[in-house]
Amino acid sequence: MRGFGEIAERLRRSTVQVQLNRQRGGGSGIVWSPDGMILTNAHVARGVEAEVELWDGRRFPARVTARDPRRDLATLRIAASGLEAVTPGDSSALRPGELVIAVGNPLGFAGALSTGVVHSSGERWIHADVQLAPGNSGGPLANAYGQVVGVNTAIVNGLGAAVPSKVALDFLARGPRPALGVTMRPVHLGLLLLEVEKGGAADQASLRAGDVLLTQFEALNEALDSGRPTLRLHFLRDDQTKVREAVVRLTAAVEAAA
Repeated sequence: MRGFGEIAERLRRSTVQVQLNRQRGGGSGIVWSPDGMILTNAHVARGVEAEVELWDGRRFPARVTARDPRRDLATLRIAASGLEAVTPGDSSALRPGELVIAVGNPLGFAGALSTGVVHSSGERWIHADVQLAPGNSGGPLANAYGQVVGVNTAIVNGLGAAVPSKVALDFLARGPRPALGVTMRPVHLGLLLLEVEKGGAADQASLRAGDVLLTQFEALNEALDSGRPTLRLHFLRDDQTKVREAVVRLTAAVEAAA
């Protein structure tokens, strides 16, 4: 196995800073291919354009080529070649207690590194006690061999949460899954819409913030992944005794800049 210092340096060279609206510290990204494809979080790549700064200080305009808000993943493309790309690892092989390494740009500090151990690993998330801060989102989580097994995303109950590499590879191979284009949280009757993305599937179906979908997360996810082009949703608005219906036309959550 390579020395830890060599592994850490290689990961730093494959980690970029993603900036939006010319502001520093927007988030991190992973050089996924030498020809300029960058993998990051969907919440980091919120628009259609960004700026990417490499480890050596070079900056490139970037365009968002795909977004999957449901899995919080996105890809960017920059006009560069010969980049130091990461080596993907098998997230399904991770076990609790294994050493992992997180690299990112927390609070604007480029290439910051944190180590920890895996607490749990599943189909949707890897939880590890690595130190993350704003700016780490979108950066790599690697195993002891330097293979990237996750995309750092958030802090949950004091632990770092990362999207498993298995999920990321599926996103890269098959593209984004259909999405409503909403932010929501569970309530007593179902799912409360907190935000509705302008131009998204829910917005085009005239759903709006404050509506309550009469369904649960698991049932909604199954419906979104069913392959059906349309989805009938029952919801409440204002009058809690009147059930309304919306017909949502589903499309993959792709945002591309021509």
